[in-house]
Amino acid sequence: MADFEYPEQLRYTSEHEWVQPVGDRLRIGITAYAQDALGDIVFVSLPDEGAAVTAGSSVGEVESTKSVSDLYAPISGTVVARNEALDATPELVNTDPYGDGWMFEVEPADPAALDALLTSEQYRGQLS
Repeated sequence: MADFEYPEQLRYTSEHEWVQPVGDRLRIGITAYAQDALGDIVFVSLPDEGAAVTAGSSVGEVESTKSVSDLYAPISGTVVARNEALDATPELVNTDPYGDGWMFEVEPADPAALDALLTSEQYRGQLS
């Protein structure tokens, strides 16, 4: 298995999403492991701004040359931003999964729910 980076300041889900606090919002994307498993990403379907999302529910899709995978909400809340750049350049998810390849931001219903997500070390442990 390739040795990917899993930044310590992020939280993770067993569905391979990462979560990063940005002020009072949470920015969400997929991990380096997930983008590698998917292969070349050609299309990303994201939830609409203003949409209410529930932790664990499917909120979009990531389509690659190999397959289509669901995108899950790691936390319940309201979508307050989406990465419109992915409409034209979905490959940003492959080239910069923790930066320009972010997917959407949520205003969490319960900010403390972030603490229930996996740490970098816990996520790494699930992959091995």
